[in-house]
Amino acid sequence: MNEFKKLIESTHRGLGVPEDYQEKYSLTLQYEEIDLVEIENDIYGRPQKAARVVAEAWPQMKAQAAREGVVLNLVSAFRSVDKQAEIIKRKINSGARIEEILQECAAPGYSEHHSGRALDLTTSGCEPLTEAFDKTEAFTWLQDNANLFSFGLSYPKGNKCGIAYEPWHWAFNES
Repeated sequence: MNEFKKLIESTHRGLGVPEDYQEKYSLTLQYEEIDLVEIENDIYGRPQKAARVVAEAWPQMKAQAAREGVVLNLVSAFRSVDKQAEIIKRKINSGARIEEILQECAAPGYSEHHSGRALDLTTSGCEPLTEAFDKTEAFTWLQDNANLFSFGLSYPKGNKCGIAYEPWHWAFNES
């Protein structure tokens, strides 16, 4: 077993992630991208990084949307395994059960954000990271056009992974 998998198993034990997590959620192990490029600051002013292919495709997609009168804003991009673990620890410390958390948040090692290929998006006037995003012109535009830039919605309603619907989460997938 490689070192990354050992790290993930240890992190999961520390968080109380069930041993059958991967099988239960049908998620793929996501190795951390090491060749990251700064793309832009997110809506909170934090610098964000992504894989090189995303650093090329994201500005093109955002610019095309803008030409069509649609505003796309970045909420987050690359996230390390450690950062994912911190997010889950914070939720546990606030009283949430790990089973509930894992329906809304991928366990460390399984978040597409580790790959540097996932973007969480929002638009003007929409509270970030909420289902309300699917009622926006930006979401409709993404549904119709994101594939032209190799992006797809990772967690639609009723997805096979059993992860909560995330209309804001779009990942780059090379064809």
